[in-house]
Amino acid sequence: MNLQDVKGQYDLIISLGSACNPALQLNRLNLRSFTSSPLDWSYSPYLSDVNRLLQNKFNGFMQIENMSLVDDSGDYVYFNDKMLRFPHQNLYKSTKSYIIQDTYYNIFSAHDFAIVPNKDWTDMYPKFKKNLDYRVNRFMKKMMSSKSILFIRWGAKYEEATELQKILSSLTKAQIRILILNPVDGIQTPTEVDWEINNVCMVNVPHDPNNVSTWDYVLDGILLRH
Repeated sequence: MNLQDVKGQYDLIISLGSACNPALQLNRLNLRSFTSSPLDWSYSPYLSDVNRLLQNKFNGFMQIENMSLVDDSGDYVYFNDKMLRFPHQNLYKSTKSYIIQDTYYNIFSAHDFAIVPNKDWTDMYPKFKKNLDYRVNRFMKKMMSSKSILFIRWGAKYEEATELQKILSSLTKAQIRILILNPVDGIQTPTEVDWEINNVCMVNVPHDPNNVSTWDYVLDGILLRH
């Protein structure tokens, strides 16, 4: 499948990570189906872990007994949907955030737990989990009711993409397309690679996930049905 095959209108467009960049670009281009989906603001270094999460229908995702503080340096920023800003395509929010790992699924929350003096990150967990459960339930309902869905993932191996296609096909009766952007050092422009996987389009792209021209190129001709 190539980019030309991906172009068109979709009932649902979903980011599957690996970080927040796909969701931010979808938001910039008015291609987000709703405020947030379960993986929009997390970091999932391996698609195999996302595959397992989807296969399990998010069962046990971000349960507090599996969550561990891994970084309190404040290198990441806290935000929620009301705090997103896009002046000159940049995200602005000053409050720092903890990085918390779901050790069962190896997926990291980088923007959900604000660093607040004299407060532990666990104090914010109930609100976080309530919001996450709402997003998961909405995502699963949309998967069932939509007729056409585009999934977008930054970074994947061939075997992971093959497995993802099988899992998503088992979760929905919708016509699905999977668009994978694989970062490659040294290239200047996106280059399509035919993996010969049904409904999967893979594009090698420059390494910077915030490169607006990359996203404009690969998402050109993709529309969200309102």
